Amino acid sequence: MIRAYKFRLRPTAGQARALGEMLRDHCSLYNGALQERRDAYRHVSKTGITYGGQSAQLKEIRAFDPQRQGRWSFSSQQATLRRLDKAFQAFFRRAGAGQTPGYPRFKGVGHFDTVTFPKNGDGCRWDSTPHDPVTRVRLQGVGHVRVHQHRPVKGRVKTISVKREGKHWYVLLACDEVPAEPLPATGSIVGIDMGVTHFLTTSNGEHVANPRFLEASAEALAEAQRHLDTFPRRTRRRTKKHRAAARAVAKIHAKIRRQRLDHHHKQALALVREHDVIGHERLNITGMTQTPAPKPDLARPGSFLPSQATAKAGLNRSILDAGWGQFLAILANKAESAGRRLVAVDARNTSRTCPDCGHVSRENRVTQAKFECTACGFGANADHVGALNVLNRAGLVLCDVA
Repeated sequence: MIRAYKFRLRPTAGQARALGEMLRDHCSLYNGALQERRDAYRHVSKTGITYGGQSAQLKEIRAFDPQRQGRWSFSSQQATLRRLDKAFQAFFRRAGAGQTPGYPRFKGVGHFDTVTFPKNGDGCRWDSTPHDPVTRVRLQGVGHVRVHQHRPVKGRVKTISVKREGKHWYVLLACDEVPAEPLPATGSIVGIDMGVTHFLTTSNGEHVANPRFLEASAEALAEAQRHLDTFPRRTRRRTKKHRAAARAVAKIHAKIRRQRLDHHHKQALALVREHDVIGHERLNITGMTQTPAPKPDLARPGSFLPSQATAKAGLNRSILDAGWGQFLAILANKAESAGRRLVAVDARNTSRTCPDCGHVSRENRVTQAKFECTACGFGANADHVGALNVLNRAGLVLCDVA
């Protein structure tokens, strides 16, 4: 198994400055490599420059600027160049598929917040011994930084990343060969229906409330954003007050993100502990949150039909606030670690199909919360009906596999 760990760093004042300089220099390398690719594409050839060619120049760059670029790990700089190469590969892939390409952009120092070391022991080393109560990570050019390790690390440490979030620093470990920790069998199978009114509903009829963390912090976030917008958007030098206002907005977003992540972990853990098999809908969240395309009004040239874009924007915000994608990813990881089975089923008509007689009709869904079959008269909560249909489809999948 593969597992990631995230721990808080406790650097000294000097180490914090060195970490900031490390991010700054890697950001400069990223932007310089991006500028070289742009110039080559515009003036030299249409083929551009590859990662291999730019990586071969690192030796000369480090010799030319030993105080900055030569100070850091060679492999971490290669990882930064590989990060840029992946951005270009994604750009060309989206352009070829007819999607919005999104050309790679230059990174500001405040937006470049992660440096990756591809191999433990090459420019970095994870020092964690059973008899030493203090855990440290050694980073080239920074030194041994204390780590607040709140749980043991299992498996073999493969890659190490250092990340800045606001004023705090974190270390991220990617480990493989992590042993599974199977839970005792319960003999239970359940289907879950994701929603906005309720975060999820199980086939047993249990509803989990949607906490709506973004909505709960909307007033404080709007106030902080209004204060930030009072400053000029384009200034030559960002003032101290402007940086403080930006940090206030980022702090609220970080709190919402932590609350949502904590809620997802707790709900996923509860499902994994109680059920052997968990069925869920295979959701296309990207398609569900798209803005409706404008439709021209044929009766009035130059005009468009009402698209209810405002109402759709509110629904999209609620879906993204619920974080279904993140929750299902966490649920999959916990299920794999606990030896549970996760089954994804087709989401079409799960809320329009009668679980009693199988009749499918749009009229079965009377309201957002009420389901009443027009064929047999079966009535229940609409979310509960969706979870029952997910359970039935998951059972069919298991039968086909068996």
